[in-house]
Amino acid sequence: MNSIHFVKEKSIYLLLQIIIFCFAITALVLWQWELLNQFYFREQLTAVGIIINCSIMGLFVIGLLRIVILLFSFHNEEQTIIQFLDNIDHKKTDLLSQINPNCLLAHRYLTMKRLHEQMTPINHGALAATLTAHQSTRISLTKFIYNILILTGVFGTIISLSIALIGASDMLSSAVDVNGMGVVIHGMSTALSTTITAIVTYFFFGYFYLKMTDAQTNLISGIEQITNNHLVPLFQVQKETVLHEFSGMIRSLHQLIEQMHESQQSFTETQQQIAQSVSGYQQKMEQVDDHLENIESVLKQGFRL
Repeated sequence: MNSIHFVKEKSIYLLLQIIIFCFAITALVLWQWELLNQFYFREQLTAVGIIINCSIMGLFVIGLLRIVILLFSFHNEEQTIIQFLDNIDHKKTDLLSQINPNCLLAHRYLTMKRLHEQMTPINHGALAATLTAHQSTRISLTKFIYNILILTGVFGTIISLSIALIGASDMLSSAVDVNGMGVVIHGMSTALSTTITAIVTYFFFGYFYLKMTDAQTNLISGIEQITNNHLVPLFQVQKETVLHEFSGMIRSLHQLIEQMHESQQSFTETQQQIAQSVSGYQQKMEQVDDHLENIESVLKQGFRL
């Protein structure tokens, strides 16, 4: 694509994967609802397991929704890059034709244009670092969820083991306390359920998070390649460019001097021709004066004046 290594629909592909994943998870839950209901909800002595598992799933859903929002944003930016390259291929005067002025590429173009008009050197490295920093702040929430999601399972396991130890303590204090054994079993079951939930959600969320960062990297790479291949030569004034243009000006000046020399020679020849014409005209006029004098003399003699 116009010497740009850029995947056009990377965000859409990932969005389709998320949609397929959601349908697959929904179908699996409906298929195994009895098992999941018994494992997570039925006959729970405390609400600790339900609260922790719902918290893990809540973090997972929030992170997944944030990824979907970011992917839609990346898709719009990808369409902007495609349109910008199309404008370049068709040699349009306005490179931002049919492009949202609030997009990243339009902002980069207008920034470089403003710096060029102000005669300010353009630092491509600083612009790239600024864009990367800005984009890193957009994924801070998903990065936070990615880092703590597995820890929520560990946290749930610790709390569940604490409940199990409380039940074991009650059981040991009274040999006939059956409730203590129930609490121990409940604590171990809760520890397993929270660990399984955290591991499964972390596995899928980690996959979509890494794919989202790939889409973001693809987007930033496309913008930087366009900047380097098209915008920098358009706006940046470099020593090599100045020397090349100066050499072209010298060649043009040399050609102009040769043309002026040829024109001077032509003017000299024309001047000589004009001088010859004037000299011949003067000779003709002298001859005419002689003829007039002869005619005057003849007339005087003829009319006896």
